[in-house]
Order: sequence, then C-alpha cells, then structure tokens
Amino acid sequence: MMEHQIYTLQNGIRVIHRQDKSPVGYCGLIINAGSRDEKDSEHGMAHFIEHVIFKGTKKRRAYHVLSRLDDVGGELNAYTTKEETCIYASFLKQDYERAIELIHDITFNSTFPPKELAKEKEVIVDEINSYKDSPAEFIFDEFEEMLFKGDPMGRNILGTEQKLKTFDVPMIRQFMKANYNTDQMVFCSVGNVSFKKVVKWAEKYFSDVEESIRTFDRPVVGQYIPESQTIERDTHQCHVMIGNVAYDFKHDRRLHLHLLNNLLGGPGMNSRLNMALREKNGIAYNVESSYAPYYGTGVFNIYFGTDEENLMRSFGIIDRELKLLRDKSLGTLQLHKAARQLKGQITISSDNRENLMLSMGKSFLLYDQIDDLDVIYNKIDSIKAAELQEVANDILNPNRLSYLIYK
Repeated sequence: MMEHQIYTLQNGIRVIHRQDKSPVGYCGLIINAGSRDEKDSEHGMAHFIEHVIFKGTKKRRAYHVLSRLDDVGGELNAYTTKEETCIYASFLKQDYERAIELIHDITFNSTFPPKELAKEKEVIVDEINSYKDSPAEFIFDEFEEMLFKGDPMGRNILGTEQKLKTFDVPMIRQFMKANYNTDQMVFCSVGNVSFKKVVKWAEKYFSDVEESIRTFDRPVVGQYIPESQTIERDTHQCHVMIGNVAYDFKHDRRLHLHLLNNLLGGPGMNSRLNMALREKNGIAYNVESSYAPYYGTGVFNIYFGTDEENLMRSFGIIDRELKLLRDKSLGTLQLHKAARQLKGQITISSDNRENLMLSMGKSFLLYDQIDDLDVIYNKIDSIKAAELQEVANDILNPNRLSYLIYK
C-alpha cells in the first residue's frame, strides 16, 4: 500500500488519496459544515440538505441519481454531524470517474424540486418520530441539549417538524452559500487507481466550483453548568446519561481521554463498566462511554440502561469505578494493556477501506495532515499513567458531572 498523497485545487478544495490493491474504490467529499452552523430559523437544515441533494440535479432526476451507482453494484451515501456533512460512495474500481462525477453533480448542481422537498420533509418527520420512540437513542440528544443549553451545539441534528415546514429553496441555497466554503472541503479517496488519475478527475469535476473562503469562526459555547434531571417516561427500564463537557479537537490531551474512555466503557467487552455492571452483577444489558471532540469543546458521556430496582446500585458501582480512576494510577501492566487494546482497535478499524477513507478525510479537514499508524502508536505509548489520572480528575470530577435519567 502506498502512503497518502495530497493536492489542493486553485479554489481551495483539498484532495487526498491512498492507492490500494482492492478491486473496490471509495471516495467522498467532506464539508466542514453541520447542524452547529445553523441559525435558529435553520434548525435541521444541514441534515435536510443531506437528504434533498439526492432528489435531482440539472441533468438527472432523483431516480437517475440513485441508479447511477446502483446500476453497477455501487453505493451512494451521506451523513450529517454537528460539524460536518459528507457525501461518499463505494464502487468497483472501473467506476471511479462515475462516482466522482456523481458526487460533484449532487453537491453542486442539485435543483431541489419543490415536490421532492415536500416528500422528503415527511420522511424526516418520520425519522424524528422514530427517534422519539427509541429512548436509548433519544436520551443522547436530550443530554447534549442539557450540556449546551441555549447553544446551537446542543441542538439535535434532525431539527423539528415546525422548522422543517418553513424550509424552501432560497433558504437551502443561503445555507450552502454561507457554509459550503471550498477551503473547508476535502475530497478523499482510497482505491486501486493512481494519484495522477484522481487529481485529473478532481480537476475535471471540482475545479469549476467557485472559490469561497470561510471568513468566520464558530462561536465559543457558553459556560457549562452541571445539572441533573429526571424525566418520567413510559419505558420498560431506566435509561441514564452521565457526563461532562470535554477537550476540543486540538487539545493536547484528547488522545489521553480517548484512552481513558476506551478503558472505562469503550467497545471492548472487558471495559471496566461492562465488567462491573453486566458481567459481575448482571444488572445492565447496555453500558458504554464515549468521547467526541469538537471545535472549541467536546463531550464525554456514560450511558446505561437498567431496571428501576437496580438504578441506585448501578450508580454506586459506576461511582466506585470513576473514583478508582481518579484516585489510583494505573500500573505498568494495566497501562500497557490499555494502550495495546486501543492500538489494536484503531488498526482493525483502518483495515476497513471505507472507514480509512472517511477518517483520512476528516483528519485532513481538521488538521491538514494525517498521522500514520506508527505515529499514532508512538503517541499512545508515550502516555503516562500520571497523566491519565490527571485527566480522570479533570473530566470525571464528580462536581462537574451532569445526569439525565428516564424513568
């Protein structure tokens, strides 16, 4: 496998490619614009645009957009987060140019037919209602609304039915003009074609996009005040969120917190919370923790579900695990095992070519560089137990934790 190669178009769009021997190619356009960038009147707009760019362009109807890659066995997809929008595709390597042209077409030539907009609003209303039917998912949105009260950072990505009804073509174009800046776009690619060809296609399809340089910074989030809420819901079990604001994406200890989070409640079945709540005591089926860094802030949270009769016992067990991380430094063997586990998870994830393509693009978008695995390994291995303990005392400080409970 070759190392990644980079190129920047004259309009500021960055291109990154890694050549790979797989017969399947992956590419995508990642845009540094998400729900956090919406005005109050635009709540849900970033996600709405992600849906409606598939509904027709200057030269294709909706059916032809969807069929363009489906007809050759490929897939076209998109997602929206609080800070980014991504349109991406997977396909056989002989269809590389077809995929790149299609991504360009739907991103920059969509016509947003009014009838299609009306239909997609109904689809998104169903999506919103389906989340409300799933307390294990909906509680994450409500928890972040609590952490970032009154700030765009705290708003859910899907928006509301009331705001959706007001969206029209001029509002869509206004949002895209303000936020789809060319210097905030990365076209990323992993596949068995030369970098020279990728650059040629990028020049062919993206060089005509009008240059748009971002002139604003995202506003700083308001002051965080810890809070606890209990909400009565008709659910079989209690759903609980515990968390704190955390380090942003440029903080020099964000990797420390990733390691700490992985040890506490990451995807491994041997995470401390999973072992304590599920394996040893059998009082929770789902328990996890997560850390998401953003621009100027971040979120750390713990989620678990349990029967009401085991709620207070669960809190006691979690409190003990958090206190242990705050009060007791990891031993040499514990630290080595934790580091090795995280390195293994990162390596396995990067072996998925689609994951690799998306992570390359996001890293290049945020940092204008990509660390190879050896560099990441060295950074993880350099983390000291005392530093992890300091992070635990900072982020897991009991006086800084917020709680949200569905009962």
